[in-house]
Order: sequence, then structure tokens, then C-alpha cells
Amino acid sequence: MIVRSNEVNVLEKTTRYGQAMERPRDIVKLDETVVNRIAAGEVVQRPASALKELLENSLDAKATSIHVTVKEGGLKLLQIQDNGTGIQKKDLEILCERFTTSKLHAFEDLRSLTTYGFRGEALASISHVAHLTVITKTASDKCAYKVSYEDGKWTGPPVPCGGKQGTQIIVENLFHNVATRQKMVKNASEEFQKIGDVVSRYAIHNSNVGFALKKYGDDEVNLKTLPNSTTVDNIRTVYGTNVAKELIPVETEDETLQFKFHGHITNLNYHSPKLVFLLFINNRLVDSDGLKKELDQLYSMYLPTGSHPFLYLSLELNPQNIDVNVHPTKHNVYFLHEDAIIKKIKMAVQRKILGGEPSRTYQLQSLLPSPKSVPSPSTSQQEKDKNKVYAYQKVHTSSSEQKLDKFFSSPQPTKSTFSEFSDVRPNGDQANPIPVSVQDNTAEGVKDTTSKRREFRLTSLLELRREVTQCTHHDLQLILSGHTFVGCVDISHALIQHSTDLYLCDTRSLSEELFYQLLLADFGNFGVIKFTNPMPLAELLKMAQEDSTKQIDVTAICKLLVSRSPMLEDYFSMEIDNSGNLCSLPLLLKQYFPDMAGLPEFVVRLGTLVNWQQEKECFATLSREIARFYCHPADNTSSEDKGSHGWKWTTEHIIYPALKKNYAPPKSFLDRKAILHIARLQDLYSVFERC
Repeated sequence: MIVRSNEVNVLEKTTRYGQAMERPRDIVKLDETVVNRIAAGEVVQRPASALKELLENSLDAKATSIHVTVKEGGLKLLQIQDNGTGIQKKDLEILCERFTTSKLHAFEDLRSLTTYGFRGEALASISHVAHLTVITKTASDKCAYKVSYEDGKWTGPPVPCGGKQGTQIIVENLFHNVATRQKMVKNASEEFQKIGDVVSRYAIHNSNVGFALKKYGDDEVNLKTLPNSTTVDNIRTVYGTNVAKELIPVETEDETLQFKFHGHITNLNYHSPKLVFLLFINNRLVDSDGLKKELDQLYSMYLPTGSHPFLYLSLELNPQNIDVNVHPTKHNVYFLHEDAIIKKIKMAVQRKILGGEPSRTYQLQSLLPSPKSVPSPSTSQQEKDKNKVYAYQKVHTSSSEQKLDKFFSSPQPTKSTFSEFSDVRPNGDQANPIPVSVQDNTAEGVKDTTSKRREFRLTSLLELRREVTQCTHHDLQLILSGHTFVGCVDISHALIQHSTDLYLCDTRSLSEELFYQLLLADFGNFGVIKFTNPMPLAELLKMAQEDSTKQIDVTAICKLLVSRSPMLEDYFSMEIDNSGNLCSLPLLLKQYFPDMAGLPEFVVRLGTLVNWQQEKECFATLSREIARFYCHPADNTSSEDKGSHGWKWTTEHIIYPALKKNYAPPKSFLDRKAILHIARLQDLYSVFERC
């Protein structure tokens, strides 16, 4: 073969270049720790993704109560505690090894999978990027067991410890060995918001499970839903009343496509700058960009520009038609007949939102420009009319303009309940029935600057206060804190207005809860309503006996209350002397006095219904009985004292103003119908417009 000179030069250059180039690197097998840490980065992308895996484990364990505690957005601490089935002691050694699971045994099992987890990677991945501790107890175990893990292996055998049935997972110092990932998720507030979003979505879908989310060190929870609540209740708790009141249920199914779905979507009266889309497929929280896009485009045809709906959908597909093994996070899924199913869902939603819902009548209201906008001089008359403030948009906010009483004739004053009860006083003086002197040291009254408020850190008291906070219905709290008093219907009911809504309130129920909360809040710091002439307990009990069909042991009750007098006086400002005379009552609200006609029954209930044996139950039942007595206001309209007021004045100027301040209406008010929504200004306007 003849090689030309120029070809030789080319070969020489190539050889020279080849000699100058680096040699290919050797292919080596990665260390197992490196492999696992890389794989963990896929599963645990941020604290919220770790929490999602742990939540699904708790739900797979049939938990009905799940509590999540977070510190610094989950980077320092991510703790989840459930009351599920727990983990067997024999399984703890391999718990955090990769591909160990109790939910899958063969690949074919994927076709009928009903659990959230199946890959066996979640706990393993977390243990490679964080310090992981597990405390667990099954129903058959005599105690709980605690074990720590690092890089998929336990650091030592399980240690017996105290604990309730279920599992507690403690994740500390997440990404401590992955510096890049730690820098990427250093915004604690943003991470906590993402964690809250995950907990909220699972709480809405799993309304049978109670969820609680709080920051480490805080007494109050940031999110709490009750077990066995409803989906709508949980949506109201998470996203507020404005969303919940506009929800409409939607459902459909198709035997051919082997799917069915149900959910709650907002009607055309609701719109938001941001789309909220909650999608669960076979109970798994997933994304479907195609379905989300189609439904958002559907609503865009009817909502103002830039507005979006709230959508919660739960799809049930034949497990054989769905592939959940797409990604380690299990966030994306593939399923058969996807386009056809999306089309069916879109048609069902469209029929529902255009199906003549009552609030659909007012859709044009949301399209009107803001009343605050000022038209330019060249604006047409039609545009000026759009800026007009219509009657139904006006909100009455001044309680001094018109009261409900204006439309009724003034009733004749009733006989004072003080006068009816004045016969029990030993001296029979009728000049001023049951004369009292008032010493006010309460927070609601004029504080005595010379006396220092006492602080009590009793565990039982703190637990009772915490229970009040945890049971608060925040939507009702918003209504009461910003209400306008309209008027009294009767001594037990009143009307209030919030925004454009009118509510009927059970004053007795609201005030009883108010006094109960005041008793817990100002514990041991009450003012005193002191009787000028002490009230003999025996006489009060005899009066109660006359009105009762049950036998009352006067001697035993007197002896019991006298023996408890030091505690009653110290904590509740109720003085009972050694002779068995009631000398004072607590002043819970300035200028408020209970109806003394109920005093005999009150004394009987103190002696028979209060649990005096256990501290927490004692404080709870005693406070309830005092609150039940105080929720009946005195009526002094027949008194000669010009400064005396009747129950109407007390209701308007004392009770309802107090409900605006730090009042926590319990969720039980909904079942007891203590606050009823009876009218909306827009609806009334529409009715009168037709007349």
C-alpha cells in the first residue's frame, strides 16, 4: 500500500493528538452508600416529599389519628405520630433496608395494588440523608420499642420504652450529609407551607382520619381536622368558608372505561387568581397535567379573565388499568384510556356547573367592576352604570342607625328577678333586694393596679385551655369577631350581621361558653360580687327542694361545700364561711350580674354534679356549672336604681361585645345550631326586586 506524504502527516497528527488526550476512565462499581444516597435524592426531594411518604405509611397502617410536628421547615425535625397497627419487633432490623416492604411480594401484585407504598424505598432513603428514629408498638406488645437508623442499618437493637399503640417516626437534620440539597431548601417558611399543603390535601381526602400539624414548641396547632368529619368540613377548615359555601358535589362512572369519580367543585360564583386542583387516583395523591388543563380551560369560558376554580376529584380506576410504577415518588401515574376518561370527567363537570345551581343567578355580580373605580370623562353611560353601587352591595355596619327594636312596640318591664328572690335574706329588707358590693380585679373590668395578676401553671388547667383552642371553629370565630349587633329576638336569641349575611344566635349557648372560657382564662384572678348579707346555703337548698321532685341531702351538700371553701374562694372568688353562708360570687364581666333566681339550683348542682375527686374534672365541671348559672342575665328594669339595666341592654352592650374579644366558639356549635345562617342580602334583594 502506497501512502502519500500528506496522508502520513495526517496519521502522525492523529497519533500525536491521541497521545495528548486523556485515557478513558475505568468503569468501577460504586460504593453502596453512594448508590443509596443518590437514590435517596430521587425519593426525598425536600421535607414535604419525605412527609408524604411517611403519611402514606401511616394511612396504610390504618391510623385514625396522625400528628405532625415540624421544626425549621422540617430540616431540623420532622416528626409524625400515628395510632396505626405498629411494626413488629422482628421486622425492625430490616425496616430501613432498600426494597423491604409488607405490601408487595411479587411483580404481579402491582396489578391489584390497594396500598400507598409498595417499593420499600421511603424509610431507606430517609435514613441515608437524615438521622432516623422509630418508636413503635403493636397491640400485642407489652411495651414500645425504640431504634435508630443510619444509612439503612440500625445503630443498635431495639430498646424497650413507653409508648402508645402505633408508630412515631422522628427525622432529624434532614440533608445533613447532602450540602447542595440543604442549600436548595433552606427557606424554612416556604418548606413549612409545602408541608402544610401536603397534610391539607390528605386531610381533605381522608376525612375519616384526624390530622394535626404544628410547629415545634408552639402550643397551638396550625392545622387540625377531626376524625370522622366530612370532606366539605375539612375543605372549610383548610381553605375557608368562601370556598366551602360555593362547593357543589360532582360524580360520574362508566362501566366501559372501568372508572368512576366523585368530588367537590366550586360553582361559577367562586373564582380565585390561583387554581387549586386536588386529584387522587385510587386514593393516591397524583398530578394529571392533561386533566388539570382541560378543566381550567372549561372554567375559563365562564369565569372572568385570570380567574380559576377550586377542584377536588377522587378517581377510582381498575388497578389493572393503571401503572403506578412510573417514578419513585409515585406522584405521576399512567392509565389506560386517559383521553376518553378526561373527556368524560370534563363533560360531567360542565353539566354540573351549568345545571342551574341557585347561586348561578348572581354570576354577573362577579363581572361588575369595583365600585371604587372612577370612570374617565370619556366613559360611556353604559360603563358608568357598571360602576354603580347597587342596593344589594351595600352593607349596614352602624348599629346606631337602626335597631331591630324599632320595628316592635316596647314591652312592659317585667318584675325584677332580684325582687322575687329577696325573701331568702335573713333580715327581709326589701329596700334593695340582695344588696351587693363589687370589687373588680378582672381583665374585663377596671384593674386594681396595686394587685399583681397571678399566673397558674397547673397541668390540668393548661390542658383545659388547650382543649378549648383545639376545638375552635375558626369560621364561626371570624363571624363573631367581626359582627354587627342587629337586635334581640328574645332573652335567648339575637340577630347579628357579618358582611352581607344575617345570623340567628343562641345567646344562652354562646354566653355559657363565653363564661366557661373566662373562668379558664382568668383563673384565680376574678373580681368579687360580695353580698351585703350572706346567703345561708341551707336556706337556698330548702328552696330548691320545694321546686324539685328529687330528695336533696341538705346537710351533706352544706358540709361538702364548706369543706371546699378554701379552693372555691382562692380560685373562683366564691367565699363560703364556716357557718355555711355564701358570701360572694365571682365577677366575670364588668357590669354583668347573673339571675339570682337560679342560685338555689346552682348550689344543688355544685353539690351533686361537680367531680371533686380529680383536679382536671373538678375544674372543668365546676367551671361548667358556674357558666351555666351565669348565662342567665339579671333583669333590673323594675329597680328604682336609674343605673340599672335590663337583659336587652346587657345582651347588646356586654355579652355580644365580649364575644368579639378572644372568644373561641367550639365546633359543636354547628351540631347544636347555636349560630344559624338565615339570610343573605343578595338573596333578599332578589326576592324584593320581584315584588
